[in-house]
Amino acid sequence: MLPHPNMPDLPILYSFRRCPYAMRARMAVAVSGVRVELREIVLRDKPAEMIEISPKGTVPVLLLPNGDVIDESLDVMHWALAQNDPKGWLTRIDTDLIAMNDGPFKAALDRYKYPHRYELPDGIEHRQKGVTFLAELETRLYQKTYLSADIAGFTDIAIFPFVRQFAATDQAWFCEQELPKLQLWLAKMGSSALFETIMVRPAPWQQGDVSVLFP
Repeated sequence: MLPHPNMPDLPILYSFRRCPYAMRARMAVAVSGVRVELREIVLRDKPAEMIEISPKGTVPVLLLPNGDVIDESLDVMHWALAQNDPKGWLTRIDTDLIAMNDGPFKAALDRYKYPHRYELPDGIEHRQKGVTFLAELETRLYQKTYLSADIAGFTDIAIFPFVRQFAATDQAWFCEQELPKLQLWLAKMGSSALFETIMVRPAPWQQGDVSVLFP
């Protein structure tokens, strides 16, 4: 893509605070230390500037100074860590496990959390399908402290926001499950300084607003 004459000096990251895809992208950007302009969006009123560069209308969307657009969360993660990977996350990637998360588990999560969107009476059947994936994570966490090693890596960051969303759908039920290693892993990930950093509450961006720099 050719540079636009009004391209910014910093990359622009369109995000939505509670979106798990956007969360994992922000975590990678934050750990890389690469400075971006963060634009928090409102899903029901997406800015025309974002739709123009990424018509599919989902977050995250990263607009680079040269006009290139990255609008898949895993690609944003890879881009940020290619600039700087101080924790060595790129050495700890399980692509098969991430594919299970983004495929069958995400489908089960959506139907569990939002059954009426799919004309389902409830999400219990899909909650059980999701537990199959959680049991796989539990098994792995008996072998290592994190999903790919004894320190957190790309795999943990890519999967964590979705497990967090699944757990929060019925927190009391989740806490009763025989998933002690996963529950501990989730608590550690959710209480980390990195996660606190990326869960700031910027005001929704509007044309003409002063840039919010991140991290």
